[in-house]
Amino acid sequence: AGRCGPAHRRRTVPSILRELAEKRQLSEEIVSLLQAQFSDLPRELHSWRQMADYSPEMRQFACLLHLYHIKAYDYLRKILPLPHPYSLTNWLSNNEAAAGFSNDIFLRLQEKVERGDQAYRYCAVLVQDTSLQKQQEWDPQTKRLTGFVDLGAGILDADEAPLASEAIILMAAGISSPWTAPLGYFLVNSTSGRFLAQLLHQAISKLNNIGIMVLAVTSGASARSAETARALGIRMDPKRTRCTFQHPPGSAHSIAYFFDVFHALQLIRNALQCFQKVEWLGDTVWWQHVVDLAALPEQRVLELCSPESGRAGSKGSYHLKVNLATLMFSEGVAEALEHLQKLGLASFQNCGGTVKFVRLMSSLCDVFSGRDPYGKEPLLAGNYTKISNLFTEAKSFFVNLTDSVGRYIIESKRRLGFLSFLLSVESLKWLYSNYTCPEGTPSPYLHTHAFSLDPLEQFLRALQQACGSSGSPTCTVFQAAYHRLLASCSLAPGSPHSSGNARPWDTALFWRRGLTLGSIRAQYHPAPARPLAPEYPYSAGLLLPSSALSNALTDLSLYTQSLTCAAGWVAEQLASDWQCEACLASLFEADESRLRCRSVLYITKLCGVSLPSASVHHITSISERVLNWYGKVGGANKNTKLWPLSLEQEVFQELLGESPLFPTLTNHLFEGELSINNHYTILVKEITQCYLNIRTNPAQHLNLKYPYGRHRWKRLKGKHLFPSPVGSCQSS
Repeated sequence: AGRCGPAHRRRTVPSILRELAEKRQLSEEIVSLLQAQFSDLPRELHSWRQMADYSPEMRQFACLLHLYHIKAYDYLRKILPLPHPYSLTNWLSNNEAAAGFSNDIFLRLQEKVERGDQAYRYCAVLVQDTSLQKQQEWDPQTKRLTGFVDLGAGILDADEAPLASEAIILMAAGISSPWTAPLGYFLVNSTSGRFLAQLLHQAISKLNNIGIMVLAVTSGASARSAETARALGIRMDPKRTRCTFQHPPGSAHSIAYFFDVFHALQLIRNALQCFQKVEWLGDTVWWQHVVDLAALPEQRVLELCSPESGRAGSKGSYHLKVNLATLMFSEGVAEALEHLQKLGLASFQNCGGTVKFVRLMSSLCDVFSGRDPYGKEPLLAGNYTKISNLFTEAKSFFVNLTDSVGRYIIESKRRLGFLSFLLSVESLKWLYSNYTCPEGTPSPYLHTHAFSLDPLEQFLRALQQACGSSGSPTCTVFQAAYHRLLASCSLAPGSPHSSGNARPWDTALFWRRGLTLGSIRAQYHPAPARPLAPEYPYSAGLLLPSSALSNALTDLSLYTQSLTCAAGWVAEQLASDWQCEACLASLFEADESRLRCRSVLYITKLCGVSLPSASVHHITSISERVLNWYGKVGGANKNTKLWPLSLEQEVFQELLGESPLFPTLTNHLFEGELSINNHYTILVKEITQCYLNIRTNPAQHLNLKYPYGRHRWKRLKGKHLFPSPVGSCQSS
């Protein structure tokens, strides 16, 4: 009779869950989800103990409870026969591209480790989220509803279950070799830092099980990421920083925690913008200096020519142009501010403190991106000493930085960016001391690029391209795109994830646009409609197809001038959307003797159009030559879709074997290791496509937003519209 008393009858699974909710060890939302999704599970405790095996529903129940609240799971393990937390890893794994950890990727990694490939013995784990469109859909193949939360153990598809609103994606990145591997994804509705902490522990355990040691974890710099770090045991107080956590908890193995540098930079940019000015030991950093640089209009500069130019005593004319693709925290911006100060521009006087701040942040970025612009050079034991003083200076700077009334920024509500940097600095120092410096350590160098989210951001951009839309995809579209991307995924060092037609800056720099001078200009000075200009790069119909005047022209100087104007117009069109500072600078003929950096350019103009660089001019010349020849022999095929591709192919064949183009972009040739889809090759392709497009489809470009506005046209004899003759233009 005692066994049937009221006290004993209350000890059912639902009653225990309610107890946990009352004690605030489980949220009401999770309790409601568990009760709705698992209403068919046994209610009585003895029924659980009598089961010989775990049903799919029990596996889902255990995984969900563990990830959302580890303490509640540990409590229930004392009452119910639930497995050890690290035994859940297999239940969170799936084949092909279903939600959860990817068995195929882990199997391929295990094969590399078992073959003795040391490059795959150590890695960092990267974590990032991407938004999804909430939408319930019917899958005719599985005959089930989709769009719900799925953690890898099965879809939570109860009527009361929430729809998934984001996907959490995990990736492994090599530390001593630049390989990457997407580990899996998880469809969630809302997550906490504790949830992500448990998910990271599961990923680390699964990697450890196949012989890969995780040395670091990297996340974005956000409120949820900070909560994740705290849940793992990280302490961000500058006076008592703890940059590592133990895995498993309580063990001797420590793992460093990083916040992505460029995410932290965005927060620091926001802080400087909000405070307008900050002070540090007598120096003042002004946000307005950066705004004035970004908003600096293109202006004509007259100066006496040097004797070497052969025109001593005469005046040369250049147009000073700000390179809007330049990142705010870069050496280029520091040099530009100094240069404009020397020119005597009033807006840039007393900018010494701003220059010092920008230069310090630029140096820190170089360290965390591999100490060169392309993130290739590893952190060696020999070059660590060079950056140790930089870390000390940065900490002193961040800790002593104050606002205009003397309050410490590190204690304000804008502190997260600075705290993120300080933690990452301590983590890098710890990794150097434990895994690079001592003899017998696993690696003599570290690829600091592995401690950023760049590899994962590139994968996400490729995933967005595969989804086929710029907005948030549904779960069905996301999973199909992930499946296609995973099928072509290579784990070889340096192998990029196929991204369709994505351009280099779409993958590597797209999310950094908020840090460019162009983004700052757009924020403060939205581009207005520019006044009409009389000049236009199409000269006297020369570049309009089927023009009788064009065919009759014999003035080669006019032809050359026309082609130069057209090439300059192509350069300006590409520059309006190009996100690489070096590539943008290489588009124009610039006088580098005045300023070696590429953030401020001195360019000359013809007919109101910037003169292109020799390489851009050469590509357009070859394109025009191919177009003239191909138009004569291949006229019958002009209306087919293959005609533009045929033209491009002919141009590329003409360029092969000739002198190298863009001498300032040699390093871009080696981006992406074995990949030919780098900035250099894409730049050549974009120039060719842009030129051929305006030549073969001129009507589509008559109403374009030209850099200098729409041009005044004159109607000449015949059918064609022509601008003012090029002969009336003066080179400036």
